[in-house]
Amino acid sequence: MEAVNTEGIHLRHVEKDVLIPKMMREKAKERCAEKVEAFNHCCKDSGFLMAFKCREENAALKECLTIHYRDPVFFEQCKQEYIKEKMEFERTGIASKNRKQKLPTSM
Repeated sequence: MEAVNTEGIHLRHVEKDVLIPKMMREKAKERCAEKVEAFNHCCKDSGFLMAFKCREENAALKECLTIHYRDPVFFEQCKQEYIKEKMEFERTGIASKNRKQKLPTSM
């Protein structure tokens, strides 16, 4: 990907407070995949008692996610990625999620 100057780009309130944090949550879940999997597995095995039985897994997951949410470097990385996606959308009119879909190679 080519280098894009993202300095001086104005972000709306909703982008800073909603859209970039949403991206951070998604990426943090990927970075904490092992803890997410452990919590999900515990919940599936525990049924209605998951609130009591999965406290340890839930605490570990929350700690992992919180570390990423509070990391200013991680926020800046997500912000830069968001700006690049926004600029690409403005250039092409195609949303990033639609751009990433694979086209069929044969009919």
